[in-house]
Parts: sequence; structure tokens; C-alpha cells
Amino acid sequence: MLHGKIAIVTGGSGDLGTAMARQLAENGAQVIIWDIVPPAADAPADFMPVDVRDRAAVDSAIDALPQVDIVCANAGIVNAQPFLELSAETWQTHLDINLTGCFHTCQSAARRMVADGRHGRIILTSSWVAQIPWPEITAYAVSKAGVNMLVKQMARELAPHGIRVNAIAPGIVAAGLAGRQLREEPQYAARVAKVIPLGAPGRPEDIASAVVYLASPQTSYMTGSILTLDGGCSLFQFDG
Repeated sequence: MLHGKIAIVTGGSGDLGTAMARQLAENGAQVIIWDIVPPAADAPADFMPVDVRDRAAVDSAIDALPQVDIVCANAGIVNAQPFLELSAETWQTHLDINLTGCFHTCQSAARRMVADGRHGRIILTSSWVAQIPWPEITAYAVSKAGVNMLVKQMARELAPHGIRVNAIAPGIVAAGLAGRQLREEPQYAARVAKVIPLGAPGRPEDIASAVVYLASPQTSYMTGSILTLDGGCSLFQFDG
């Protein structure tokens, strides 16, 4: 389905990124992982050490590829802090990685796609909390709300070039950033136990399958959309 395509997955050494890279590769794409740490030895992709905050490094990595067809702007962080304790440094770091990092990656890739005349796919990782407030992650939620508007702006302006831009919005996944919170933050785990209508956190494979769908010919008429995969988290959950 994706044979002959070159795909970039930023944050590809993490649980979600690895699952995305694996499923893209299984569907025929040549995958390059960008991250600041190397992936596992069995990662189904090539690796380039790229910090998405560094625009020069991003541009250089894009220039080094023979072509760019699919970009998964997935690199991100989340550090929980109550709003009254949220430091300016933590706030800025979230914006730099989660939002500005997406901008750098997507603009650089889109410029290359336009220059090459390729009708590429750009897929960003948003979150269900981009629209639903969740305690103690103000910086993360705001950065993901910015990602949602970035998707729509890019989709509107890149459509004449044949470039489709969409996002996945995972809910609570028992891996990656949320998985760490489930292990390390008891108050987070207690909230999670009550808010998923389907009864359990998602799996990285669930999210990766949606990425492959957005990268596939099946979504050729889809752009500017946020595809939510949250087990119903964004539905208001009443007690009882």
C-alpha cells in the first residue's frame, strides 16, 4: 500500500513512534526515525538523530533524503504540574517541543514536497486533551490545542499543492507518555480508572493503525481532520 514511499516519524524511539514506524514499514514504506535517543535495536527503521527544536538540523535532515512522502510529527513531552506550580521553563519546553517542533518539521517537509511536486501526507500527533481540560497538564493541553489549529492552517494552505494534513488525537494509552504517568503518578492513575467508557487504556498499535490509515490512499479526500482514538474519553462521563 505504501511501497515506494519514504516516511519520517519524529519521536520514533518512543512507544507510540515505534509502533507507527513498524506499521508503516509493514505496509511497504521506507521509514526514518527522528529522535534525540536511538531506537531499540530491533526498530523497523533507519535512524537520524534530530532534535525537532533545532530548525537547522530539521532542514538538514530533510535535505539528506531522496524524497519525502509521509511525515508523522509525533515528538512530544508531558510533565504534570498543577497550574499554580507550573514553571515558565516547563511551559516553554512543552511549546518548544510539542508545537514549535511540529511547525519546524512540517514546514520543512512541506517545502520539500512542494519543490518536488509530491502530493505528500503530513500527520501530527495531537491529543484528546486538546479540547478537554485535564488536571495538572496545562502546558501539554495548550500545546496540543495549538497543534490542532496548526493542522487546519496547513491543510487549508497546502491543499492546492495536493498535500493532505491530518492529525490523530489519542486518548489514554498504556504506553509512552501516558504510560509513564500511569506508573509514576498515582493521582493520574486514579482519574484514568474512571474516565474511559470502553473500560481500558488504548494500545500503541491502535494509534499506529490510524496513522497508516491517514497515510493510505483510502484518505485521499481527507484533510484538516483530527481523528480521535480515545475509547470515549472525550465524552462526558457521569458517575453511576
